[in-house]
Amino acid sequence: MRRLRPVLMTALSTALGLIPLLLSNGAGSEVQRPLATVVIGGIVTSTLLTLVVLPALYGTFEPRRVGLEVNP
Repeated sequence: MRRLRPVLMTALSTALGLIPLLLSNGAGSEVQRPLATVVIGGIVTSTLLTLVVLPALYGTFEPRRVGLEVNP
């Protein structure tokens, strides 16, 4: 849970930076708008994978280490 804030802040700042591209109406916007949509979708997907799927996979495949702790 220590990584929740940095991951969310990075994804949110990147997505907010792409909002002007998403809302543009000027010349070249027919290229910029779909590109911004795809990048924002990728950011959302990768954030969910990082925060939900990756820890679940780690918990599933990491062997439990019970009774192997070494006291200094």
